[in-house]
Amino acid sequence: MNKKESAVKFLTLASAGEVEDAYARFIAMDFIHHNPYFKGDRASLKAAMAEAHATSPNKVFDVKRVLEDGDFVVTHSRVVRGDPSDPDVAVVHIFKFKGDKVIELWDLGQLLSKDSPNENGPF
Repeated sequence: MNKKESAVKFLTLASAGEVEDAYARFIAMDFIHHNPYFKGDRASLKAAMAEAHATSPNKVFDVKRVLEDGDFVVTHSRVVRGDPSDPDVAVVHIFKFKGDKVIELWDLGQLLSKDSPNENGPF
């Protein structure tokens, strides 16, 4: 499995609630992340991902684009949440790999307005 496939598989597993498997297969033990809402360690983000699935189990994670440059993989995705009244979210994940494991992660999200004036859409 190449880095692009690994990044997508990680996101697919984690968003489906298979957080333990996703971390065991793809995340290095010395992993760090830059999500400003949680401590920057592996255990904190892992717990947050499990909690996110528990509170919103029916979301759809749709990866639209995947780019790779050396040890970095970038995904551009749409998250459709289980509650139709919640807006969809555009998400960018930036993965840094060391070998076949993710050692660092950045993620950025944008709520998508159903009334956006942009006729091109977010994707």
